[in-house]
Amino acid sequence: MKGKKVYFIPRHGKNHSILPSNINYRANIFAAHKLNLAKIIATNAVGSLQLEIPPGSFAIPDQIIDFTSDRKTTFFDGGELTVSTRTGKTLTGVVHTDVTNPFNKIVREEIIHSSSPTNEEIIPKGTIVVCNGPRFETPAEIKAYSILGGDFVGMTTAPEAFLAKELEIPYATIAVVTNFAAGLQESISHEEVGELFTKRIDALKNIVRRVISNN
Repeated sequence: MKGKKVYFIPRHGKNHSILPSNINYRANIFAAHKLNLAKIIATNAVGSLQLEIPPGSFAIPDQIIDFTSDRKTTFFDGGELTVSTRTGKTLTGVVHTDVTNPFNKIVREEIIHSSSPTNEEIIPKGTIVVCNGPRFETPAEIKAYSILGGDFVGMTTAPEAFLAKELEIPYATIAVVTNFAAGLQESISHEEVGELFTKRIDALKNIVRRVISNN
């Protein structure tokens, strides 16, 4: 695309048959490392915890609250794996990664900048709360997440963003708001989420294409 090699990984498989908790996040991110990718532009379908952020919006989160469990959050469990990162750092044994900025600032700015010519309004920041799924959240959980500072809720950003950070692969995500979270609308269905995401897919692709063209 535009003279650049682009790889696409559908997290859930071709037929959306892999549960959020069963995605092999480590394999996907390690593949990106082995391919020496310049950056990762992820996409997520999310629910909005804020009435002023309606379905159909695009958002570029800058923070994560991770409520997932039993997911592999590191490549380094004290074993023999040794990885050389793009900055020349050698990682092995046990690694403690700084995630003060879980999303890459430069990639986030590239996405935000690339949305302007497409006339798409983008929420330039926000906190995404990540849950195990595949069920949607209860209204009580959403209320708690909102009190904690959450703006969006999804199921796949963690540990994906953390693993990319660990291997120093610049990573950011475009979150497509597909619904209001539980308690902010009467009910939620997978069909509703899929339908809204499909409606916004062309606009999403245009933003991604512009990010690629501008680099």
